[in-house]
Amino acid sequence: MAAEVWFYQLEQKPLPAALADLLERSAARGWRAVVRAAAPAQLEALDVALWTYRAESFLPHGVEGPDSARQPILLTAAAVNPNGARALFLVEGAAPEALEGYERVCLLFDGREEAALARARAQWKAVKAAGHAASYWQQNASGGWAKKA
Repeated sequence: MAAEVWFYQLEQKPLPAALADLLERSAARGWRAVVRAAAPAQLEALDVALWTYRAESFLPHGVEGPDSARQPILLTAAAVNPNGARALFLVEGAAPEALEGYERVCLLFDGREEAALARARAQWKAVKAAGHAASYWQQNASGGWAKKA
């Protein structure tokens, strides 16, 4: 079965805040998640943000390492799924590859950057050509999401 791929165009909230909100929704569904960035250097900032995004709570997670299989949310730059995740979050320019086994793939990109928009358009075409169902969500003024396609 092909994964559903949801494109999220960030307009208001920065990536760490938007990602945390979406990861909370996945966790509420009982899903494990993988967050894949394009490069390992990008993971440190995401790691800190997920521990500190809200004073009264945190998202249990870890960076890829010896305990990867135990992590409810795994941060990685590799195309791996050692924790049996059903949701994959692609951030910081990570490419939509190795989507097999995921129920939902969420690709987040900054809608204020022309290069990110161009990359997302190309990825949309590739995802559709590969036979995945795709939908497009744009962040509204309140930080919520409006489905556009």
